[in-house]
Amino acid sequence: MARLLEYAGAGDTVVVWRVDRLGRSLVDVLTTVTMLGERGIGVRSVSDGIDPATSTGRLMLNLMVTLAEYERELIVERVNAGIAVARAARTRFGRPPVNPDVIARKLAIVAEARAAGHTAADAANLVGWSRATLYRHQAAPEAAAGSS
Repeated sequence: MARLLEYAGAGDTVVVWRVDRLGRSLVDVLTTVTMLGERGIGVRSVSDGIDPATSTGRLMLNLMVTLAEYERELIVERVNAGIAVARAARTRFGRPPVNPDVIARKLAIVAEARAAGHTAADAANLVGWSRATLYRHQAAPEAAAGSS
């Protein structure tokens, strides 16, 4: 968007799918349209058919942008309400907790495979890990031992 605004010059027309794509809020959209108008750059909306160069177009622009902002706010409210309900139901978010016993068993399997001549990637694959995950788990006990 920044490169488009730098590139566009007087006499050009910026074509957007919907006017609400010109900014994140009502103020952003109106500021962008005003700035483009002051620079002599036209704005056209494909799906809305809005032409801010006319008084009717400006009215429609304000209405459409206001409705789009309202729609975004409703979505945020619904998402936050859903998260609150999930938290009230004690739903856990994020990664599941790591069981240190499972990690220790997998590290033992990997150590046996490495002793048998397997590469780190092959040994990690035996327990369903990537090579990076293997190295991360191997470094974790060393970091814990160093801090105690």
